[in-house]
Amino acid sequence: MTIVLLIGSLLFILGGAVLFTNGVEWLGKKFNLNEGTVGSVLAAVGTALPETMIPIIAILFGAGADAHAIGVGAILGAPFMLSTVALFLAGLSALSFKKRANRHELMVNGAVFKRDLMFFLPLYALALLASFLPYAGKVIVALVLVGAYAYYLKITITAPAGEENCHELDRCYFAPRHEVPPTFAIIAQVVVALAMIVLGADEFVKGIEAVAKSAGIPALVLSLVIAPIATELPEKFNSIIWIRDQKDTYALGNVTGAMVFQSTLIPAFGIVFSDWHLDFYAGLSGVLALMAGLLAYLGYRFRKKLSARLLLVNGLLYLVFIYFVVQG
Repeated sequence: MTIVLLIGSLLFILGGAVLFTNGVEWLGKKFNLNEGTVGSVLAAVGTALPETMIPIIAILFGAGADAHAIGVGAILGAPFMLSTVALFLAGLSALSFKKRANRHELMVNGAVFKRDLMFFLPLYALALLASFLPYAGKVIVALVLVGAYAYYLKITITAPAGEENCHELDRCYFAPRHEVPPTFAIIAQVVVALAMIVLGADEFVKGIEAVAKSAGIPALVLSLVIAPIATELPEKFNSIIWIRDQKDTYALGNVTGAMVFQSTLIPAFGIVFSDWHLDFYAGLSGVLALMAGLLAYLGYRFRKKLSARLLLVNGLLYLVFIYFVVQG
């Protein structure tokens, strides 16, 4: 029964991702939004809903040490999974789709990609360092993180539009007879897609938790490693779909924009409402996430292009963490 639940919820998430990518593209075209806003804000925040709910519920409504561990683990697990597994899958997808004009490089908008990582790297490092501060210092860090994300939104939304919105779009699934779909149909499609993604991810997490608990896996490992695999599925599916369609800025923006969101607003919540003391595994996941983000940033900075093969290395950093978990 659990296997059926896992497969069914995966298909539900994938269906929601197909609807969402099409809907959010039309939303961007309808309102003439730049590619950074579409990928790094709308898509990133929208698909971050499943993993955002886990720490909020665990910290506010959970009881005991396990609830705290699940909350903090989920907060740190999201950027770790995005910077390692999600970027790895982006590189692997580019290499795998034979119809792509360039399979060895991801043709991203450099300004969008670098901006996202330049926010992620120092802000996530600051969130990790807050673990060593007294509560008053932690509150100050939380305010800085919230303010930084507000500034990120401002410069992303007001950036000039690129060329990605000029790409031909498939017809809106909720208005297939219209060459230019009505706004209501676009918004309805995005809302339905998000509902499918959230519901599918929630059911998938329940199935994964049932398997993990029956195997005696600790709460922190569950929230750091296992749950994020499920809750980050929307970002992964969206990115794979966009990479297949050669819309790489949307694909990478969905991941790096979520990394910015997950390294600022959600840690700010955890810093204020939990004791925010990180153990070895939590700290290790944070350091590896920063290493993965720095690798991608430097790779683009020095080559002026994003190598698909380079992103495969990010997957190795995920395996490093798994090694320490198994050895521990």
